[in-house]
This record gives sequence, C-alpha cells and structure tokens, in this order.
Amino acid sequence: MTETKPIADYRAELGEGPAYDPATGTLYWFDIVESKLLEKRMPDGELVVHDLPFMASALAVIDPARQLLVTEHGLYVREKATGKLTLHVGVEDNNEITRSNDARVHPGGSLWFSTMAKDERSGAGAIYWYRHGEVRLLFPSITIPNSICFAPDGSCAYFTDTQTNMLKRVTCDPLTGLPTGEPQLFYAHRGDGGLDGSVMDADGILWNARWGGSCVDAYAPDGTLVRTVPVPARQPSCPVFIGKNAQHMAVTSAWKGLGEAEKAADPEAGRTFLLNVEVNGRFDPPVAF
Repeated sequence: MTETKPIADYRAELGEGPAYDPATGTLYWFDIVESKLLEKRMPDGELVVHDLPFMASALAVIDPARQLLVTEHGLYVREKATGKLTLHVGVEDNNEITRSNDARVHPGGSLWFSTMAKDERSGAGAIYWYRHGEVRLLFPSITIPNSICFAPDGSCAYFTDTQTNMLKRVTCDPLTGLPTGEPQLFYAHRGDGGLDGSVMDADGILWNARWGGSCVDAYAPDGTLVRTVPVPARQPSCPVFIGKNAQHMAVTSAWKGLGEAEKAADPEAGRTFLLNVEVNGRFDPPVAF
C-alpha cells in the first residue's frame, strides 16, 4: 500500500475521465473546461499536456496506435504518435449547449458515453451506446450523467444523475452491453456531496468519487457502503484502476465552482491523486471499433 499523493503538479479546473492503458502503463485524464488531455507514464514519467481544439472528457483504447475520444462534438479517433484527430461519429455536434461527460467501456467492448449542458441546465444531457460505428440513445433527459460502470461479467450497468443522487442499475446483454431491462434503484445518496464517477472492481465492489465529499466510497453488490477512502481535495471526480495488476487506484479532482477563499482552503483541488488503498481492480477492454 502506498501513501495518498498527487500524481502531477497540474491543477485541472475540471479534472475528469481518467483512463489507464495497461499495455504502456500510461494514465490519461482530461481538464474538460480547458480542453486539455493529460498523459503520464506511471509511476515516474513526465507529465505531457496536449491542447485539444474542443472540450473532451474521456477516451478508450482502439489499438496500440489509436484512441477513441469522447468530445463535445462526438467521437473522434486520435492517433497517439501525432495527436491527429479525425471525426468518427458526430453526436450532438450541432448542439452548442452540450458537451461530453462520463464514459466507460463495457466488458464486451461497447462504449457507454454521456452528454450534459455546459451550464448544467436540467435535463439537457443523455447517455449513449456505441459499438462498431453505431450509436444509439439509451437514456435521455439527464442533467449530470455520471457513475457509468459495469459488472465484471457485463451482466449489468450502473449510472446516475448527480442532480438526483440516485445510483441506478440496469441489466445488460453481456456481449453487446445493450440494456435488457429497466433501470432500478441501487443506492440513494443522502448527506454531504454528490455521486460522481465510478469504477467497479473484479469483486463487484463499486468505487464512487463523492464530489464535494473529499472521498471515494466503496459499495458492495447489495448497495451497502463498505469503505470510505479520504481524498485531499474537496471535489474528487472519477477513480481509475492503475498498476501492473490494477491493484492501485487514482482519482481526478476539480476546482471548478470554487471561489478564491474556497480554493485557498483547498490547495490540492484539481490535482490527480494516487490513493492509499490496494484493490482487486480490472482494466477496461479496447473499444469495439
């Protein structure tokens, strides 16, 4: 077990979308508001900051040379060697109100990704499904879609609207990742903070970053809170499994929405942290491109 510490000095206004490529040992994450993709070979590589021409919030591995970026205009292919971006599928690309938000690859290779209003207006967002070039709308009229993650066997998916703090579970086709039932309540959050990004480990434990709560919470398969891991920033946003065997966890954070006095009181806000916890994690597969 290691101490909780920042992974890099960079402070993101809205750190989000951490993704780990186990083939290269590289952690990627985004500063959505500043349109930046951050890259760091773990554990001791130099931080590389890539400027993007638009807001982006998540990525998935296609193959060793390419990534699929979830952006405010849809899904783009990024060539790792050059950074070249090519539009793959436009999604809400003519909607200037919305941007992309949370996303994750299902064990079967499909990608669930989401949109929301840049000003967080009610009901402007949605959750989509992607596989082999096809996009389908799954759940419309969501305000702040978050917590997208999947059971290890792909049999169900989880998601929330942070506005309501109701974490939902829905059964899925294990091969395609398409829902096969209606969403049911898994956990209703009350108290400090709100449900943000999540990952699910190999034991079916759901790890959720609690925005405004300075922690990552762990929930058993029955929805019982089983552990809380402190984070040295008020607004953690999304965890990710890292390390050779996915045994470690990192979490992004943000200073978005904090006033000057609040930022002064939260000096680590916006950093990405390696957490003081060992987990039985697992890696997302490449996306079914």
